[in-house]
Amino acid sequence: MKNYLLVLTLFMFLVQGIHAQNTEAIVQQIQNEATENSQLENLAHELMDVVGPRLVGTPQMKKAHDWAVKTFSQWGIQAENQQWGTWRGWERGICHIDLVAPRVVTLHGRQLAWSPSTSSKGITAGVVILPTVADSLAFVRWLPQVKGKWVCVSMPQMTGRPDYNWEEFATETSFENMKQQREAQEKNWNQNIRNTGYTSRNINEALEAAGAAGIIQSRWSKAFGANKIFSASTEKIPVLDLSLEDYGMLYRLAANGDQPEVRAVAESKELGRVPTFNTIATIKGTELPEEYIVLSAHFDSWDGGTGATDNGTGTLTMMEAARILKKVYPNPRRTIIIGLWGSEEQGLNGSRAYVEDHPEVVENLQALFNQDNGTGRVVRISGQGFLHAYDYLGRWLSAVPEDITQHIETTFPGNPGRGGSDYASFVAKGAPAFSLSSLSWSYWNYTWHTNLDTYDKIVFDDVRNNAILTAVLTYMAAEDPEHTSREKAVLSIDPRTGEQREWPTPREPNREGGKN
Repeated sequence: MKNYLLVLTLFMFLVQGIHAQNTEAIVQQIQNEATENSQLENLAHELMDVVGPRLVGTPQMKKAHDWAVKTFSQWGIQAENQQWGTWRGWERGICHIDLVAPRVVTLHGRQLAWSPSTSSKGITAGVVILPTVADSLAFVRWLPQVKGKWVCVSMPQMTGRPDYNWEEFATETSFENMKQQREAQEKNWNQNIRNTGYTSRNINEALEAAGAAGIIQSRWSKAFGANKIFSASTEKIPVLDLSLEDYGMLYRLAANGDQPEVRAVAESKELGRVPTFNTIATIKGTELPEEYIVLSAHFDSWDGGTGATDNGTGTLTMMEAARILKKVYPNPRRTIIIGLWGSEEQGLNGSRAYVEDHPEVVENLQALFNQDNGTGRVVRISGQGFLHAYDYLGRWLSAVPEDITQHIETTFPGNPGRGGSDYASFVAKGAPAFSLSSLSWSYWNYTWHTNLDTYDKIVFDDVRNNAILTAVLTYMAAEDPEHTSREKAVLSIDPRTGEQREWPTPREPNREGGKN
């Protein structure tokens, strides 16, 4: 009996040793492929430069889905576009904005997403600014003055320099004085908007109803040259966003009685209802094909830039990880799914639809890895409220090269994500889904939903690290002899409410979106 136990023990040590050696070999192959044969730069060029921004409901979004399917197929990975709903179809056209009086200069700006079109001749009109009013009756009396005019609806910024620039060069007294003046300006502006009886969200509707020719805004992102670019809220008149610099000039001209005129050609096309998709690629498992690891990233973007860091880099991470795995680990134990989701920006609609339409994946999910928030290397991973997440994530992370894990802070068990990106759609269903959260690289100010979110902001060394991390975690999750636990931890107290947090509940997707 003793000899039998000794032999069994030696055999187990031998098996573990062979497995460890095999893991080391696979991880080394992943690293080599990622560094010596990286496809990231080529993929980024094709997606950001050639396809461009990926606003849901646009031909560019469909072109991106088709490009992804073709690219996966070239790597020998089965892929398809799965329709989950429809959206308002719209296509951006030529946009050119000029100040034509009191002098001529081309202005830096663009029409917003889903903006109504001008004619090919454009609109030439004077400019008015919102008045200071005592109450809503005073605003109603003023409203007829907008007829046939461009209306400036944003607060002009008193400085175009970010705070960090002031901190570096200004005297302490000057910096504090600027902040006090800005705070007072913002307070007065917000109060005046309330006095009109409207909010910044619905005042455009009143201006349109009063006969305005168009709306001009500027949503500065508190960074040099960056504006937040979202959607228009009008039905018939165009909405333009101007740079801080040009908007400030235009506002001052109007405020000082210099009678500015603006000519704008802002063409676009309404395309009716169009189908919306998720791109789903699959590397079929060999031993446990009905258990799944999902590589997750949202595919859509806003269209002020080209969606490079939101979420082109997350998309590149997952596609490159899949390419590498197909090459060095072509026969995974469990099935690997790559989900490139549509309409995340309008409420996680693509991933929420997927969890509704594919309960078998949710029920048998080993793990999901999602990357969204920018181009930086991954620095945070949370257990998302799963009590035993440390047991399996810890095992998987131990195989990741130290030069990658040394930057990562983990929180276990953590709290479940409630939104923000597509992993939350799965967490709400009680499935183990994890966010690979990135270093900032000034994401919120410079590239998140701005006109500067372009190819040149990608930090490819960091994205390469993220592709290696994702590929290794996926390999380890696919090979793990144990299935991951879904036991939920007792959640922490919410410091804002003083009450214990509750697990998030699933939300239905908007499958018929973008209606006027």
